Amino acid sequence: MHLQGNVAIVTGGSRGIGRAIAERLASDGAYVVVNYAGNRGKAEETVQAIVQAGGKAVAIQADVSGVREVERLFSETAEKLGRVDILINNAGIMETQPIGEVKEADFDKHFAINVKGTYFACQQAAKHMKPGGRIVNLSTSVVGGMFPGYSVYAATKGAVEQITRQLAKELGPKGITINAIAPGPVATELFTAGKTEEQIEALSRLNAFQRLGRPEDIAGAVAMLVHRQSQWITGQTVRANGGYV
Repeated sequence: MHLQGNVAIVTGGSRGIGRAIAERLASDGAYVVVNYAGNRGKAEETVQAIVQAGGKAVAIQADVSGVREVERLFSETAEKLGRVDILINNAGIMETQPIGEVKEADFDKHFAINVKGTYFACQQAAKHMKPGGRIVNLSTSVVGGMFPGYSVYAATKGAVEQITRQLAKELGPKGITINAIAPGPVATELFTAGKTEEQIEALSRLNAFQRLGRPEDIAGAVAMLVHRQSQWITGQTVRANGGYV
């Protein structure tokens, strides 16, 4: 329970990797804000699972693609819980398309959620956090490879990694660390959507452990970076992918 007394915001925390992170931080003692954009039911399910396991959580709606919504997420958290100690920028979308099929709206939607949402959540964290604060941004191991159809998604996550690097020295004097986690293929709805069983099986054999990652694997890596003993790690991207790339 080393996070006892800490308040953690997990954007997109109602499903998949986000839910696993929320549950892990709660099990480590944090009071978790499960952020969601539209599916209140899933967010409440996550909150109830945390509470039933003995943890503390609350759901707060906010669409991180809008700056005012991000500001409201932090102000509501501060009003309800009094502080913000940990931010996990997990909210994101991934829609793969060949470059010839990408529309301006597709491009803008990816950058609004994956990049703008992350950036302005970091801005709010810088305003609200005290020394000892922790920020973890979600990237992807696709950035380290070359995969047809992933150009827009990978571009957004490359931007997230640069945001992480560039803010490290800016936030360091405030006593705040900022790092990124880059998962490989993980067994979530986001990853499996649109893929055949054969494709999924082939991708599961590309890492050292010959299986897909689990949301809990990524949650463990996040838990490591928010631990108080990780105060000397900042500006880094951890490839949590089982040796995928």
